[in-house]
Amino acid sequence: MHITQLRNATVVLGFESAGQAVNLLIDPMLAPRAALPTLKWLTRTRRRNPLVDLPSQADSVLGSVTHALITHCQRGHFDHLDRAGKHFLRERRIPVFCTPHDEPYLRARGLEARPLGALNRAPFFHGHITAIPCVHGLGWVGRLMEHGVGYFIELPGEPSLYIAGDTLLTDAVRACVTQHQPDLVIVPAGGARFDTGGDILMNGEDALELTRVAPGRVIANHLEALDHCPTTREGLRAAARHAGLADRLLVPDDGEQYHFAA
Repeated sequence: MHITQLRNATVVLGFESAGQAVNLLIDPMLAPRAALPTLKWLTRTRRRNPLVDLPSQADSVLGSVTHALITHCQRGHFDHLDRAGKHFLRERRIPVFCTPHDEPYLRARGLEARPLGALNRAPFFHGHITAIPCVHGLGWVGRLMEHGVGYFIELPGEPSLYIAGDTLLTDAVRACVTQHQPDLVIVPAGGARFDTGGDILMNGEDALELTRVAPGRVIANHLEALDHCPTTREGLRAAARHAGLADRLLVPDDGEQYHFAA
């Protein structure tokens, strides 16, 4: 299995299924730098999103994509499926796995939506996928958010993988890691918050806490691409070194690829 970090939550997961190469594009935000609105308004230095362009190897990586997987995409979540991402999927007729909730939304935009079975364990290529609920903020902020899901993916001959999705560190997230024992975990560590209200994502400390209980490697993303995510890569790497977790908490640069054996 290989995992390529493109930008923010946009990742490409590569594996084989019945001898065929699959390259699964997760949550595509493909717009160029500054093409999308700011998410922080009450500041003197507003910045449009994304803060950075896609890495130089993005065209090559995207050219290999065979399928897509969406964790959530409604209520203005352009950072998981923006207009450029929709155009890419629609023009290339990429099959898009999604929740039953998101299926009508995606089909209305001309995408080939393939709904997965709610929160049940469902067939996925020659393995299985299980949706894990997300909590994308609490209180009044949480009521405004689209919470979506994460996914626990089990494929024959490949490491098991839990993609946490946009979530706080909840009992459901901890239970997925402790009960399913995934070999790999991808977590959002940006500590995102709007001008008011609490965090809507895990932050660096949460990523460290999850790494302590995870059996394998944890990959942190949702970093340095949006104006409401204050966690930096260097800060998180330094914290991981200080905690003795630098070998298990990976903090990839945009464009970086990892290879993992079962």
